[in-house]
Amino acid sequence: MKTAFHKIVYGLTMLGILCITDSAFGWHDKTHMAISKAAGYENWYNSAGSDVTKTKAGDKEGNNHWCNNNAGKDVTPEMALKQVKLYNNCIDGEGHLYGAIIASLRNYMDDKANPGKYAEYHMAFCAHYIGDLSMPLHNVPHDNFNKGHHNKNDGIVETKEVKWEEDVEKIASKIKKNMKKIELHNEEELAQAIARLANLSRELAAKMQSEKGPDGKPGRDMTEEEAYVQLSHSASLLQAVIAYANKTK
Repeated sequence: MKTAFHKIVYGLTMLGILCITDSAFGWHDKTHMAISKAAGYENWYNSAGSDVTKTKAGDKEGNNHWCNNNAGKDVTPEMALKQVKLYNNCIDGEGHLYGAIIASLRNYMDDKANPGKYAEYHMAFCAHYIGDLSMPLHNVPHDNFNKGHHNKNDGIVETKEVKWEEDVEKIASKIKKNMKKIELHNEEELAQAIARLANLSRELAAKMQSEKGPDGKPGRDMTEEEAYVQLSHSASLLQAVIAYANKTK
């Protein structure tokens, strides 16, 4: 007969096993920082921190970065709002990127209203998730095509031979050229904006998978032009989120 202690140990062990899953990366660090810099985020250099967190927190953090959307359905505002409760859930095998954006922003706004709290780290997480939203392969199933093309597309606009601060500035400058003005007045409008960008990302992922690459085989990577359009969508949304969060009590 198992004691209560053994049951607890067994439960924690199984939870740990469930939390070890195959996870995808996102835009590389310089790209995330460039998105935030283009958006005017004061602490843009913190925007890669969420990926650093994954090295210790595992899928508790990792599952906030993507949504496999295995059902293949269009993303809706309702889907984004429904995912909020899954924030930091390590056993959600499908991922909950859309809800993570809303949840981290809520945390920022709650802590900003509390003099005893430091809210900025929540915004750094939010900025990172908004960056992940425009990465096409973070919005579709993590299948063989996704796995085979993910790493190259993560760094598609980065230049290894250039110093990181120069590369961030170069990428940010190009992102700014495509940015659009977005205004947010409430959480429902944010959910709508998240759904819109998620669906644009899904459409590009489907196009990449259906078209042939330079080798003539099915499936291709993003072009730099496509990547910069995507990145500008994230920067535009982040700029709007920052403005909304800092004018709302």
